[in-house]
Order: sequence, then structure tokens, then C-alpha cells
Amino acid sequence: MAKILEGLYYSESHEYVRVDGDFGYIGISDYAQHALGNVVYVDVPDVDDEVSAGEEFGAVESVKAASDLISPVTGVVIEVNEALEDQPELINIDAYENWIIKVEISDKSELDNLMDAKAYAAFCDK
Repeated sequence: MAKILEGLYYSESHEYVRVDGDFGYIGISDYAQHALGNVVYVDVPDVDDEVSAGEEFGAVESVKAASDLISPVTGVVIEVNEALEDQPELINIDAYENWIIKVEISDKSELDNLMDAKAYAAFCDK
């Protein structure tokens, strides 16, 4: 059973955002990393790149498949998780600790379009 954490916002494409003030840490859910299998590569944007809600910002490649990363919110990338360059498998170890990008969120009302843990759990069960 995939781990779904309370207090995060989830998208239908299985990304999460953990909000901290005006910032959001974006990664893939535990459900997504289980579905992908062993992650071997993470393609991330550059710092200062803009990401838009519902738009692709990178990709995760596993031994099974490659999957586009879709941003749950709009913002500017202020940090990328550089540890994933050398150790992409960290996502498999703990998808929530090992976020992919940190963004300054432009419009917090976009969070209203995302699911809470309970809704996401129901979505994953479908």
C-alpha cells in the first residue's frame, strides 16, 4: 500500500506539493514511485525557470518507463534537489523526503484545484 501523507496537495498526475510559506516543494507521490519501479534518472528544470500548473517541467525515468513531471502549481524554480542527479533512487527510498524542485508559488489559489490526502487516496483506489 502506497504511503499518502496528510498536509500535502496532490495532483491527478501523481505529483505532490508541500507548501512552506510562499514556497512549494514538488515531487512525485509514493504511489507514483511504486508504479514506476526503480528510478534511474530525473530530468529537472534549471533554477529561475518558470513552471506552470498543468504543464510539464521534467521527467522521471525508471527501468520500466519514462514519465513526464507535471507541475501542480505555477511558480519560479528557486532550487532543484541536486542529490537526485547522482542518486535518483532516493525517490524510491522516500518520495516525500526527496522532493524534485522547490518553487516560489505565484498563485496560491491554484492549490484549491489539488486533492488532499483523503481525496488522493480515493483517487488512487479507483
